[in-house]
Amino acid sequence: MTTPTATIRLEGVALVAILLTVAAFAGAASFTHVKDWTLANSPPGTGAWYGWANAVISELLPTAAALDIRRRRRTGQPIAYPVCVLAGAVALSLAAQLAVAKPGPSGWLLSAVPALAFLALSKLVLTTKPAGHSADAPVVDDQVLTDPRPAAFVPLRPSAFARPNGGQAVRR
Repeated sequence: MTTPTATIRLEGVALVAILLTVAAFAGAASFTHVKDWTLANSPPGTGAWYGWANAVISELLPTAAALDIRRRRRTGQPIAYPVCVLAGAVALSLAAQLAVAKPGPSGWLLSAVPALAFLALSKLVLTTKPAGHSADAPVVDDQVLTDPRPAAFVPLRPSAFARPNGGQAVRR
């Protein structure tokens, strides 16, 4: 395995710095939209903390789902459930963005930009292969066993293959 060059490392650091910057601003806008939408649709007297709690939950869920998708791909596990969680969380976030937007295409687009930008940048960062790994080389997680035997291999005694009727063929 080769070590990443300084350029590759610098590009990775720059990409993560951009993601964190966009995340901070998109988070501020998206969290505010979700909080406002939550409080506007909650019973009277609901505390502001509830709006912020809902915002934190619904806005961090897509990131957690994206990280879980990456982990599951790395370990060869199915990704259907986290993909559904990601799609639902993004739909919820966009619904909040659009609900507080000015009516009309420009208002909807401007209101949805933070959520869409963060989603796009998360996809870029989280789907980048680690430096030094070829496309054909699998990335092995620390928790994955590297036993060369098939997963379904179970050692059996030779007597397990003996015929229970003393070796006589059964005729039907």
